[in-house]
Amino acid sequence: MSLSLRYYQSAAIQGIYAYFEGHAGNPLICIPTAGGKSLVMASFVEGVLKAWPDQRILIVTHVRELIEQNHAELKRLWPEAPAGIYSAGLKQRDLGARILFAGIQSIHRKVPEVGHCDLVLIDEAHLIPRASNTMYRRFLDGLKCQNPLLKVIGFTATPFRLDSGRLHEGKDAIFTDIAFEVSVRELIDAGFLAPLVSKRMATQLDVSGVGTRAGEFIARELEAAIDQDAITASAVEEILAYGHDRKSWLVFCAGVDHAFHVRDALRAKGIACATIVGDTPGPEREAIIAAFKAGQIRCLTNANVLTTGFNAPGVDLIAMLRPTQSAGLYVQIVGRGCRLAPGKTNCLVLDFAGNIARHGPIDAIRPKRPGKGEGEAPVKDCPACQSIVHASVRTCPDCGHVFPPPAPKLEAKASTLEVVSNPKPQWIEVSRVSYARHDKPGKPPSLRVDYWSGLTHHSEWVCLEHPGYARQKAVAWWMRRAPGLPVPGKVDEALQHADRLQCPSQIAVRAQGRYTQVVGVRFP
Repeated sequence: MSLSLRYYQSAAIQGIYAYFEGHAGNPLICIPTAGGKSLVMASFVEGVLKAWPDQRILIVTHVRELIEQNHAELKRLWPEAPAGIYSAGLKQRDLGARILFAGIQSIHRKVPEVGHCDLVLIDEAHLIPRASNTMYRRFLDGLKCQNPLLKVIGFTATPFRLDSGRLHEGKDAIFTDIAFEVSVRELIDAGFLAPLVSKRMATQLDVSGVGTRAGEFIARELEAAIDQDAITASAVEEILAYGHDRKSWLVFCAGVDHAFHVRDALRAKGIACATIVGDTPGPEREAIIAAFKAGQIRCLTNANVLTTGFNAPGVDLIAMLRPTQSAGLYVQIVGRGCRLAPGKTNCLVLDFAGNIARHGPIDAIRPKRPGKGEGEAPVKDCPACQSIVHASVRTCPDCGHVFPPPAPKLEAKASTLEVVSNPKPQWIEVSRVSYARHDKPGKPPSLRVDYWSGLTHHSEWVCLEHPGYARQKAVAWWMRRAPGLPVPGKVDEALQHADRLQCPSQIAVRAQGRYTQVVGVRFP
């Protein structure tokens, strides 16, 4: 069967061949969710086997649905392909197939039985932990003992992990380079992905009191803060208001109980809704997904299970009720709405969780490097003994005072940042402005200005004590906000007059990776 490749899919395959002409490492191929990685892998495998028939190829992942999808895509492209599946979950063990689609959980102890292998393709490569003693690492090391010339290629939409940064950087990285990458923005502009749009949310989840462990919110505390009747009711009302003309809703929740509570609230409003969690039995899960794709169920709520390998092109509304510090998880969640479908013009993303403001547009994410914090550490005062402790501490180490659990908050003005980058600045309402001195080692101090819009703020730095052009910009900034008031030469002097500065009614911001740049102001 002849399937025509899109231009970037052909370029990805050419990138693999070009890489191995001059390198000996393990490259990554980065294609956004819904960009057709399965077809790229299938076409590449077909080309390799037809040019070098004696090659042995493994396509490995640990998501059962992807094993089936990738195998089916190859058979669709090349019905005579000598391909098989090795997966306990799928009850297939075609270990001797020349092209073997395998689940890492099933095959990682079968290196001797697998035998000689020339090429390993790893789908969803971002799921591989960096640690040396993992199933993937032991499996690949075993294969390399049998064939030192083994080539490993990773495929992913998100070439980074929360715990270890970029997949091809740092100590113990399995991958060495990015051989090809295409952005979400490019594929949307080219018409290959559905546009993503976002709306202002009145309900905004507050996670300021939720602790962090290993770089991510502590699951138990996160669910306790978010799974509140008032928050659920408010969020459901907004989903109903914005989703009245949307056919297929996908809601990401903060935990299992939360997922069922949101489901029940939607059902109480007459919405056909079901829930999938990790413990949902396989047959029941398959039946629910089939009904969802057929339009018999309008909404699915879930907790941590529909972020990888879930393919429902009709999804035209995504509600994020699950805050995350993982840029990769955020991209995977939003990516569920990127597929094209008949009658679908775009996917509406309702971000109750502040993930867009936290990470930036999904096509401009710059993941932070592990071990390198950003900004000041969050702290709080103990009301009993006035000790300063970390914001996540639940019991004061000095006096034993027990802090109350984090209280949920509803905020009327949430972020309006776009879920994909926009070349034009966005105008955002300003509710208040705060000022502070900002000290940076080796540099003169500057005036930090935070423009608040609900619970979200955007910052700029006014360099009153810096020389040259920076000082000129600071003078212009001050004169616009305090006409007639002398321009201070020191930051501390400026702070004394902060209450006399005019507050803008709106600011224009442009996304820059995970951050924003203030590029314009409007005054009342």
